[in-house]
Amino acid sequence: MNTSRYPAHTDAGAELTALMLDVFRANGALLAAGDKLVAPLGLTSARWQVLGSISLSDQALPVAHLARVMGLSRQAVQRVVNDLEGQGLVAFEPNPHHKRAQLIVLTEKGRKAYEAASEKEAPWSNALAEGLTAEEIAAARSVLIALSQRLEDHP
Repeated sequence: MNTSRYPAHTDAGAELTALMLDVFRANGALLAAGDKLVAPLGLTSARWQVLGSISLSDQALPVAHLARVMGLSRQAVQRVVNDLEGQGLVAFEPNPHHKRAQLIVLTEKGRKAYEAASEKEAPWSNALAEGLTAEEIAAARSVLIALSQRLEDHP
């Protein structure tokens, strides 16, 4: 009998709750470590993430589309894009499909900053992966992808 004022978890529900708490902690640690990694480049994890989303996109996108791809709020991405524009790392271009939603593009300085961050990322990721197999990492990704999809489908 559940004497708590909260509903009882199933075994899977309890494990998922623990996983979510672990993801929150890992996210905080990832952001702090990412900030430290790219700080010498004048970047933060958030700026690096936005630069990456712009760089890896097949086409120039407005902030709202970048935010959707990144799973973040439009307002959060807009703040970062404004900071990047102030640093000369991105520029706004007219959007032929929407007068107010300008397209975000990397400047040459932004491309170089992203490339420099990418050069630091591979050795860093390789070091973090030591002791883990590619299969273990793929399994963790699979669970996180499934969880993300469920959260999108059932907010």
